[in-house]
Amino acid sequence: MNDLADTPLARELADLTARRRALESVRVELSGKTRVMTVSNQKGGVGKTTTAVNIAAALVSVGARVLVIDLDPQGNASTALGIPHSADVPSVYDVLIDEFPLADVIQTSPEAPDLLCVPSTIHLAGAEIELVTQVAREHRLRTALDAHLASLEERLDFVLIDCPPSLGLLTINAFAAAHEVFIPIQCEYYALEGLSQLLGSVNMIRRHLNPGLHVSTILLTMYDGRTNLARQVADEVRAHFPQQVMHTFIPRSVRVSEAPSFGQTVIAYDGQSAGAIAYREAAVEIIQRGDAPAEEEGHR
Repeated sequence: MNDLADTPLARELADLTARRRALESVRVELSGKTRVMTVSNQKGGVGKTTTAVNIAAALVSVGARVLVIDLDPQGNASTALGIPHSADVPSVYDVLIDEFPLADVIQTSPEAPDLLCVPSTIHLAGAEIELVTQVAREHRLRTALDAHLASLEERLDFVLIDCPPSLGLLTINAFAAAHEVFIPIQCEYYALEGLSQLLGSVNMIRRHLNPGLHVSTILLTMYDGRTNLARQVADEVRAHFPQQVMHTFIPRSVRVSEAPSFGQTVIAYDGQSAGAIAYREAAVEIIQRGDAPAEEEGHR
C-alpha cells in the first residue's frame, strides 16, 4: 500500500488536491480599476485564444468581472465562450466599421453572468481592408472601449482582447486600446521565434500610438515537465524576461484541448482538472502581481 502511495500518479493526485484546497481558501483583492490586456503572439499555434478565454473564465471564478473582445476573424474565442457569432449577429466588426456602441454588441457567456464577450463574425475578415480608408483607423477600438468604460455603472475588472496572429490593423487597434500586453508562449522548440518581432511591434506602438503600453505578463503554456526541452525553454524565457514571466505555467492537458469543442472553457468543462486549476492559479497571480510596467527594454 505504501508503495502505491509513492507512485508518480499518487504524488500528482496529492499535489492536485493540495492546490485545489489552496485555491478554495485564497482571497484576492481586485485593484478597483479596469485592466485592459491584449493577448498576443505573432507566432500561431501557441494557445493564444485558449489562454485568453480560460484566463477570462478563471478571473471570473475568483470574483472578477471580465469582458473578452474577440478580434480574431476565426471567432474561436466566441465559440469557446458559448457565444453565437453567425454572420447576422452584431459584432466587433460593427463597432470598428459602423461605430456601433460596444454595449449594443456585448453578449453574456452562458458560463457566468460576469463573463462578457464582444463576438467576432466572418465579416471581420474584410475589416483589415475596410479600415484602411477610415478616419482614426488605429484608434477605433480604443475610442469605443473608452466610451463604454466611462458609461458603466458596474465596473469591469479586466478587458482581454484576443487578436489575430499577425500585425495588421486589427492587432494595431488592440495594441492602441490596451494598457498591457499578455504573451502566451508554448514550451516547444522555436518558442522564442517571433517574440523579438512582437516586442518590436510593441515598441513601435508605444512610440507612435500608445505610450503607456507595456508587456506585463508572459505565460508558459503546453508545459510538459517530463521533457528537457520544456524545462530549457522555460529557463531561457525566464532568463530573458525575469519580471514578466509568471510563476504559474499551464501544463499540456487533454481537458483544455477538449473544452472548446463543447463551446466551453476548461473552467466550466472540468473545473477540477489540472488545466483548470493551473488557469485559476494564473488568474490569482495576475491579480496579485498588478499591472506595474516591468523593465523590458534590451531583452530582444
